[in-house]
Amino acid sequence: MELTHAESVVVAATPEELYDLVSDIERTGEWSPICVGCSWEDGAGPREGAWFRGRNELDGRTWETRSRVVAAERGREFAWQVGGSLVRWGYTLAPVEGGTELTETWEFLTDGLAMFRDKYGAEAEDRIAARARQAHDGIPATLAAIKRIAESG
Repeated sequence: MELTHAESVVVAATPEELYDLVSDIERTGEWSPICVGCSWEDGAGPREGAWFRGRNELDGRTWETRSRVVAAERGREFAWQVGGSLVRWGYTLAPVEGGTELTETWEFLTDGLAMFRDKYGAEAEDRIAARARQAHDGIPATLAAIKRIAESG
Protein backbone atom coordinates (compact mmCIF):
# COMPACT_ATOMS: atom_id res chain seq x y z
CA MET A 1 0.00 0.00 0.00
CA GLU A 2 1.35 3.39 -0.98
CA LEU A 3 2.03 5.71 1.97
CA THR A 4 1.30 8.79 -0.15
CA HIS A 5 -1.74 9.48 -2.28
CA ALA A 6 -3.25 12.32 -4.28
CA GLU A 7 -6.36 12.70 -6.41
CA SER A 8 -7.93 15.67 -8.17
CA VAL A 9 -11.30 16.95 -9.31
CA VAL A 10 -12.34 20.03 -11.27
CA VAL A 11 -14.83 22.19 -9.39
CA ALA A 12 -16.87 25.01 -10.91
CA ALA A 13 -15.63 27.62 -8.40
CA THR A 14 -12.71 30.01 -8.11
CA PRO A 15 -9.55 28.96 -6.26
CA GLU A 16 -10.33 31.56 -3.59
CA GLU A 17 -13.88 30.28 -3.08
CA LEU A 18 -12.64 26.71 -2.77
CA TYR A 19 -9.83 27.73 -0.42
CA ASP A 20 -12.33 29.48 1.82
CA LEU A 21 -14.39 26.27 1.91
CA VAL A 22 -11.63 23.71 2.55
CA SER A 23 -9.81 25.92 5.07
CA ASP A 24 -13.02 26.29 7.10
CA ILE A 25 -12.09 23.27 9.22
CA GLU A 26 -15.28 23.60 11.27
CA ARG A 27 -17.12 22.33 8.14
CA THR A 28 -14.90 19.26 7.64
CA GLY A 29 -17.62 16.92 8.90
CA GLU A 30 -19.72 17.90 5.87
CA TRP A 31 -17.34 16.15 3.46
CA SER A 32 -15.06 13.79 5.34
CA PRO A 33 -16.06 10.13 5.62
CA ILE A 34 -14.15 9.78 8.93
CA CYS A 35 -13.65 13.22 10.50
CA VAL A 36 -17.00 14.31 11.95
CA GLY A 37 -15.88 17.70 13.21
CA CYS A 38 -13.01 20.09 13.90
CA SER A 39 -12.47 23.22 15.96
CA TRP A 40 -9.71 25.79 16.15
CA GLU A 41 -7.65 26.05 19.32
CA ASP A 42 -7.54 29.43 21.05
CA GLY A 43 -9.64 31.14 18.38
CA ALA A 44 -7.00 30.48 15.71
CA GLY A 45 -7.94 30.44 12.06
CA PRO A 46 -6.57 29.15 8.79
CA ARG A 47 -3.02 30.46 9.16
CA GLU A 48 0.31 28.69 9.17
CA GLY A 49 1.21 27.51 12.66
CA ALA A 50 -2.39 27.42 13.93
CA TRP A 51 -3.60 24.28 15.74
CA PHE A 52 -6.99 22.59 15.57
CA ARG A 53 -8.62 19.50 17.03
CA GLY A 54 -10.50 16.89 15.04
CA ARG A 55 -12.99 14.22 16.09
CA ASN A 56 -13.03 11.02 14.04
CA GLU A 57 -15.44 8.09 13.93
CA LEU A 58 -15.00 4.77 12.13
CA ASP A 59 -16.42 1.31 12.72
CA GLY A 60 -17.85 2.21 16.13
CA ARG A 61 -14.55 3.71 17.30
CA THR A 62 -14.06 7.40 18.15
CA TRP A 63 -10.78 9.27 18.58
CA GLU A 64 -9.48 12.82 18.59
CA THR A 65 -6.51 14.36 16.82
CA ARG A 66 -4.59 17.58 17.14
CA SER A 67 -3.20 19.10 13.93
CA ARG A 68 -0.98 22.03 12.96
CA VAL A 69 -1.52 24.07 9.80
CA VAL A 70 1.66 23.90 7.70
CA ALA A 71 0.46 25.76 4.57
CA ALA A 72 -2.17 28.48 4.32
CA GLU A 73 -1.97 30.37 1.06
CA ARG A 74 -5.42 31.55 -0.02
CA GLY A 75 -6.33 30.31 -3.47
CA ARG A 76 -3.29 28.00 -3.67
CA GLU A 77 -2.80 25.58 -0.77
CA PHE A 78 -4.14 24.59 2.64
CA ALA A 79 -2.39 21.75 4.51
CA TRP A 80 -1.91 20.39 8.02
CA GLN A 81 0.04 17.73 9.86
CA VAL A 82 -1.72 15.49 12.35
CA GLY A 83 0.14 15.46 15.65
CA GLY A 84 2.42 18.13 14.24
CA SER A 85 4.54 15.58 12.35
CA LEU A 86 2.71 12.24 11.92
CA VAL A 87 0.54 12.48 8.79
CA ARG A 88 0.25 15.30 6.27
CA TRP A 89 -3.08 16.13 4.64
CA GLY A 90 -3.66 19.00 2.26
CA TYR A 91 -5.39 20.63 -0.65
CA THR A 92 -3.81 22.42 -3.58
CA LEU A 93 -5.83 24.57 -5.92
CA ALA A 94 -5.08 25.57 -9.50
CA PRO A 95 -7.23 27.57 -11.92
CA VAL A 96 -8.28 25.59 -15.00
CA GLU A 97 -10.87 25.99 -17.71
CA GLY A 98 -14.26 25.49 -16.06
CA GLY A 99 -13.11 26.36 -12.53
CA THR A 100 -10.43 25.01 -10.24
CA GLU A 101 -8.53 21.76 -10.08
CA LEU A 102 -8.71 20.75 -6.44
CA THR A 103 -6.14 18.14 -5.41
CA GLU A 104 -6.25 16.39 -2.05
CA THR A 105 -2.99 14.89 -0.82
CA TRP A 106 -2.13 12.51 2.00
CA GLU A 107 1.22 11.24 3.28
CA PHE A 108 2.15 8.99 6.20
CA LEU A 109 5.27 10.75 7.53
CA THR A 110 8.36 9.13 9.07
CA ASP A 111 7.37 10.18 12.62
CA GLY A 112 3.91 8.68 12.12
CA LEU A 113 5.31 5.37 10.94
CA ALA A 114 7.68 5.26 13.93
CA MET A 115 4.84 6.09 16.32
CA PHE A 116 2.68 3.28 14.90
CA ARG A 117 5.56 0.81 15.14
CA ASP A 118 6.25 1.81 18.76
CA LYS A 119 2.58 1.77 19.74
CA TYR A 120 1.38 -1.36 17.93
CA GLY A 121 4.48 -3.55 17.68
CA ALA A 122 3.75 -6.69 15.66
CA GLU A 123 0.38 -5.26 14.53
CA ALA A 124 1.91 -2.00 13.26
CA GLU A 125 2.23 -2.89 9.57
CA ASP A 126 -1.39 -4.08 9.40
CA ARG A 127 -2.58 -0.89 11.11
CA ILE A 128 -0.45 1.30 8.83
CA ALA A 129 -1.89 -0.50 5.79
CA ALA A 130 -5.43 -0.04 7.15
CA ARG A 131 -4.88 3.71 7.61
CA ALA A 132 -3.44 3.95 4.10
CA ARG A 133 -6.49 2.13 2.66
CA GLN A 134 -8.79 4.53 4.54
CA ALA A 135 -6.98 7.51 3.01
CA HIS A 136 -6.97 6.01 -0.49
CA ASP A 137 -10.69 5.21 -0.23
CA GLY A 138 -11.66 8.43 1.54
CA ILE A 139 -10.04 10.96 -0.77
CA PRO A 140 -12.35 10.41 -3.77
CA ALA A 141 -15.41 10.50 -1.49
CA THR A 142 -14.15 13.70 0.13
CA LEU A 143 -13.46 15.39 -3.21
CA ALA A 144 -16.89 14.41 -4.56
CA ALA A 145 -18.58 15.87 -1.48
CA ILE A 146 -16.57 19.13 -1.65
CA LYS A 147 -17.45 19.46 -5.35
CA ARG A 148 -21.16 18.93 -4.60
CA ILE A 149 -21.12 21.47 -1.76
CA ALA A 150 -19.13 24.09 -3.67
CA GLU A 151 -21.22 23.81 -6.82
CA SER A 152 -24.57 23.87 -5.00
CA GLY A 153 -23.87 27.37 -3.81
